[in-house]
Amino acid sequence: MKASAVRNQIVETASRLFYKQGYNATGINQIIEEAGVAKASLYQHFHSKEDLLVEYLTVKGAETNAALKAEAEKFGAPKEKVLAVFDFLAEVSAQPEYYGCNFLNIVSELPVDSERVREIIRKQKDGVRAMFADILRPVHKEKLADELYMLFDGALITNKVHGNAWPIQTAKTLVEKIL
Repeated sequence: MKASAVRNQIVETASRLFYKQGYNATGINQIIEEAGVAKASLYQHFHSKEDLLVEYLTVKGAETNAALKAEAEKFGAPKEKVLAVFDFLAEVSAQPEYYGCNFLNIVSELPVDSERVREIIRKQKDGVRAMFADILRPVHKEKLADELYMLFDGALITNKVHGNAWPIQTAKTLVEKIL
């Protein structure tokens, strides 16, 4: 297996396990076993479990931000764009293999001093805030972008707590009223 294929296999396996089980509950030996790679191969690509977590969050951050932006870009008016993001959130959260927001799941497991990982999570969350600000920029309501972001993340975490779609639908209803 080529080095890039081994690296990709490790990242894909770790991503699946971190998302489904959580970071702390996933051990290096499980990743190695399920990826079908040697321990030396894992450490050749990632010096630590945290390095692997950083890669997972970086990849998922780019994928998530691209997916949200793509959904918004299907529409023209700012209100339609924002509502499309919440519709997408509802659609994703209804999937059987949905275990919550990748980033909120991880941040809840981190010790306070995990600044390197927290910075990646902040970067992704700031990307969501920036997306809302970009959508609303024609009407110059930056404060509104922060409010939409809070509804977005609040809906994600409340959905995780309750395991139900109502938090996302409630957030969307509030967004419709605000806009």
